[in-house]
Amino acid sequence: MLSNQSKTYISVAIIIFGFIAIFGLSNFIETNRPVMPEEYLDEDLSLQGEKLKGWSLGFEGLIADWYWVRSLQYMGDKVAKSKDRVINIEDLRSLNPRLLYPLIDNATTLDPQFMAAYSYGAIVLPAIDPALAIKIAEKGIENNPDEWRLYQHLGYIYWRLKQYDKAAEVYQKGSTIKNAPPFFKSMSARMNDEGGSRDTARKIYQQMLDEAKDSTTRENAKLRLLQLDSQDERDAIIKVLTQFLAKNGRCIRNWREILPLLTDVKLPNGKDFRVDEGGNLVDPTDTPYIIVNQNNSCSIELHPKSKIPRI
Repeated sequence: MLSNQSKTYISVAIIIFGFIAIFGLSNFIETNRPVMPEEYLDEDLSLQGEKLKGWSLGFEGLIADWYWVRSLQYMGDKVAKSKDRVINIEDLRSLNPRLLYPLIDNATTLDPQFMAAYSYGAIVLPAIDPALAIKIAEKGIENNPDEWRLYQHLGYIYWRLKQYDKAAEVYQKGSTIKNAPPFFKSMSARMNDEGGSRDTARKIYQQMLDEAKDSTTRENAKLRLLQLDSQDERDAIIKVLTQFLAKNGRCIRNWREILPLLTDVKLPNGKDFRVDEGGNLVDPTDTPYIIVNQNNSCSIELHPKSKIPRI
């Protein structure tokens, strides 16, 4: 028979050995953990809005807000952790934001009148999955048939896809809704003739900016309008650079060589070129343009730090 003291020693030894074994096993697991594909790094949703509907004791709106905030944080985290030097807002698939649609879908299922969530989905999802963008906009229209802004979002998605006939149809339907702005009728009329023009794009984004009820739509519209201004500027500058190259047989060494030539150039909507203190031409975000001189050609491109969206 073992004495009580011996039993105590044995118990303590077993406990100590157990801790050592656990520590060693944990280190082994951590060292030999298999590398998981990137698509498995996201934390999947543990709850689904559709299943919570009717079981949340009247807190559907609060839970919808949680999903909505989570969707904003989710995309923010994706951008912050991206290894890309420049985020192309025209194509966000490289961020692998596979949970964005489920988050927005859950928010709008719990609160079918959640306009900010529909707007966010219609603005961001086209750069990820246009089919899902259409799906969320159509869901909004189904739940809110008298909200003309949802028709504006759906028309915008079809316009981005260059499906001008469908965009025209959506704008026409939206124009019949009470209090819909005259913009709808004009867009419906010009879609098939001028759907792909820069002027049409400017009118669409200006309307978005004027009527935006959420910050995401507003900031996206502002950025797109700056992009269009930059495109107008670059077209004009490249034309002058080409003329200078033909006359002098070389590209410019600095912007000062063509600034006098740009004084006679008229930009759309009465806009003017801008020059910083260093004599550099700057884009609409006040970031200097870059002169591109290679292969006997002379061109211009956006600075890597510019916030102007790339095409």
